Amino acid sequence: NLAVPALISLSIDPLMTIADTAFIGRYSPPNDPSPLAGLGSAAALLVFAFYVFNFLATATAPLVAKRRGLGDEAGAAFVGGQALGLALVLGSVLAAALLLYKAPLLQVMGTGATGPEADRYAEEFLTVRALAAPAVLACSASNGILRGYLDAKTPTLVLLGSNAVNLVLDVVLVAQLGMGPMGAGIATTTAEWIAALVFLGVLGGKLPSADGEIGSNSARRRTQGGKDDGGDDTRNVDEAILTVTPVLQLPKWTDIRPLVVASSAVFLRTVVLQVAMSSAAAMAARASGSDMMSSAGASSSVAAHQVALQLWLLCSFLCDALATASQALVADGIGRGDSDSVRGVSKTVFQWGVGLGLALSSILWLGTSSGFLTDFFTSDEGTRRELGKLLAIVILAQPLNAFVFAADGVLQGAEEFAYQAKSMALSVVTAFAVFFILQYTTIGRDVILGGDVDTLVNVWYGLIALQSMRGLTSLVKLVEEKGPIDLLG
Repeated sequence: NLAVPALISLSIDPLMTIADTAFIGRYSPPNDPSPLAGLGSAAALLVFAFYVFNFLATATAPLVAKRRGLGDEAGAAFVGGQALGLALVLGSVLAAALLLYKAPLLQVMGTGATGPEADRYAEEFLTVRALAAPAVLACSASNGILRGYLDAKTPTLVLLGSNAVNLVLDVVLVAQLGMGPMGAGIATTTAEWIAALVFLGVLGGKLPSADGEIGSNSARRRTQGGKDDGGDDTRNVDEAILTVTPVLQLPKWTDIRPLVVASSAVFLRTVVLQVAMSSAAAMAARASGSDMMSSAGASSSVAAHQVALQLWLLCSFLCDALATASQALVADGIGRGDSDSVRGVSKTVFQWGVGLGLALSSILWLGTSSGFLTDFFTSDEGTRRELGKLLAIVILAQPLNAFVFAADGVLQGAEEFAYQAKSMALSVVTAFAVFFILQYTTIGRDVILGGDVDTLVNVWYGLIALQSMRGLTSLVKLVEEKGPIDLLG
């Protein structure tokens, strides 16, 4: 009941970027990778900028769910209000920072190596998408709140609608009017603001939710002592609509300590992960620039990395659907002190994760072997050649990804945020070490790779090393006998 709607809702947001990527790749001038390369550099920066604030969903969901499990509805609503207020403030600051420092930030992402045309496209896309920062963070916080209320249907419907808006606007602005990356940016920004306003309307009691747990249709019934007309021991009394609204005043430290502590650990973990992902994009930009001495080659590398990364992220969000469901259920079970329920939910999530990982690998293999994926995203020969090297890695990594994201959800439900932050730091160090060995040492270049050194492929080997270490460290905590899960019982 939770995982399937969550799977749909979590896949919709990356589908917006997939749609942008596909439209830019398909409607760019023939054999010109610059628009897609510009989109790739800007999108990598935006992923970093937006998703370092992922704690607004990740930390909020288990905190809300745990308070509801304890019967503290007022406390759950208060935590949600704090998250919404924080999202709007941080989003406004982030938008201003992206607009003020867009040029040097894009240089860090390697746009200097991809040529002036790709740089121009990247600036156009970033300028428009930066305006969506408050909306993106508000959507993230709203998603976390609704997860805490075990409502995955409302985010699904809201994001389905916003994705439809994005698709229609992509057709008009990119395909018909030829506005390129700027048109894609306008489409996505518009869709995200519509989603944010709808979320705020639902949480504020102005619009209905899908499940009726919150929103204008949440006129709940509570029971009080006494006998009703049927002779029962309780009678129903109308209760006010349940709402969650932004809390903007400075609260007491004791009130916000749980959110701040959880958020800080998740924030640090996400920063470390996004540094690794953004570094991968920057290395992709410089890969062909140094190997082929041409901005066209660098543009092809960035364009291929953008397509592969978006497919990777889409599959990751699909796997994260199981994590989303387990997060709230694990937190609820811990709040009730039901260790058997926590262990049972965890085992079920991992069983489904194995199946989902294998299914995703099979689907990607079919799309690659038939040529559909490369044809769908680009007609540029250089980009197609570079993309072909990466798709095999993306395919083989899916079962590992499924386990890692399922483990993330279980551990987040147990509020093991600090452990996950340390685990992520170790994983990123491992990823950089693997890349360095393969790229710069004799053992890596000559013994392991046999002299066939490809910087872009080595970047992706580093990402696989990162996921492998995440999986290993998560497993250690999951089976810990005195840990919160004790998976083996």
